Amino acid sequence: MMGFVTFDDEADQYLCAEVLRPGNVTAASGAVGILRRLMALIRNSFPKARIRVRLDGGFSNPELLKFLDDEPGVEYVVAIASNAVLERKAEEAMQYARVLAGVTDHTEHVYGEATYAAGTWKQQRRVIIKAEVVCGEGKEPKDNPRFMVTNMKQTPQWLYENIYCQRGEIDNRIKELHALEIDRTSCSRFWANQFGVLLTAAAYVLMQELRLQAALTDCARAQVWTLRGRLLKLGARVVLSVRRVVVHLPQSFPFMAVFRTIAMGLGASPGQDPNYLHTNIHFA
Repeated sequence: MMGFVTFDDEADQYLCAEVLRPGNVTAASGAVGILRRLMALIRNSFPKARIRVRLDGGFSNPELLKFLDDEPGVEYVVAIASNAVLERKAEEAMQYARVLAGVTDHTEHVYGEATYAAGTWKQQRRVIIKAEVVCGEGKEPKDNPRFMVTNMKQTPQWLYENIYCQRGEIDNRIKELHALEIDRTSCSRFWANQFGVLLTAAAYVLMQELRLQAALTDCARAQVWTLRGRLLKLGARVVLSVRRVVVHLPQSFPFMAVFRTIAMGLGASPGQDPNYLHTNIHFA
């Protein structure tokens, strides 16, 4: 289970939780404990922050929704699976979407909302409906209704498109973690695999820090495999002394400007020779 945090309208999603779980547990297993700790950390660091939680459909269990409802000042949007009751509530919007798709011959969607309480819920909640008809070339139109539960008050279309659909970019972060081989959990003991997962997560956080320092370069939005190929897989001569580490880079290094920008952002300083950097190490 992976957790990411974003701030305001920033584009970056920062990895903040990475937990390996047994394969025979539900998607929401342990989620309440992780959220409780993350919220405490956020509130301690940013006392005035408003917290918004966005979760995939596997997390819509009664315990987790009750936890979110009980947390003061927390907004949430959580996808929920379709069922016969929800499909009946969405039928009017689906009929309209079918008409639109028949006229335009393109994928169409209509937004709506309803109140709903699953059998395991103790209260009704607001459910956002996305009634979608998918049209593909040479294929019959296909109904694709989607649902999410929320305690937010904005319009259904705004909530779905501007809040819930932001999760799509996080899929790219997950791909990057797989590029760092976070799924190599071949040890015979669970805790050894969890430790390996945490080490990979720590490496990814370092890669994210490199990307932040590259904000004004052409590596500002580079994926981790691009950062690794351009900035880390290179030949250099490293000279150590009592007070500093000097990195001599080859004159033919094509990404020298980006490397220098990132290194200096992390505390290095340029030397007299434009092809090397040195960083001072202080002991207290």
